[in-house]
Amino acid sequence: MDLKFLDFEQPIAELEAKIKELRNVEFDNKINISDALKQLEDRSQALTESIFSNLSDWQISQLSRHPGRPYTLDYVEHIFSDFHELHGDRAYADDPAIVCGLARLEGHPVMVIGHQKGRDTKEKIYR
Repeated sequence: MDLKFLDFEQPIAELEAKIKELRNVEFDNKINISDALKQLEDRSQALTESIFSNLSDWQISQLSRHPGRPYTLDYVEHIFSDFHELHGDRAYADDPAIVCGLARLEGHPVMVIGHQKGRDTKEKIYR
């Protein structure tokens, strides 16, 4: 999966790349470097908390517009069960950008409403 990182996320991305590289080395050579991995993971967690707790207004806006951010149907897929999307209104019109449907949350019937953008060109034209 090709992740796109924002400029303020680069230090986290570099540290995560080092962790991934160390895991591959440990797996390939069967060398035990779990202490170094644990130390890097702790540092990555602390760096992530530090960066994301001090974001500027512009950085928050960048995150909210990030192309990898989950959309309504992503949340529906992971949170609800028995989702049945509804289409149309009394004038026989349908807006595919608005997602609406019946679902179950922990066994309780709920109504889900949200907006959905497309991820690729074909879906963006449809939504």
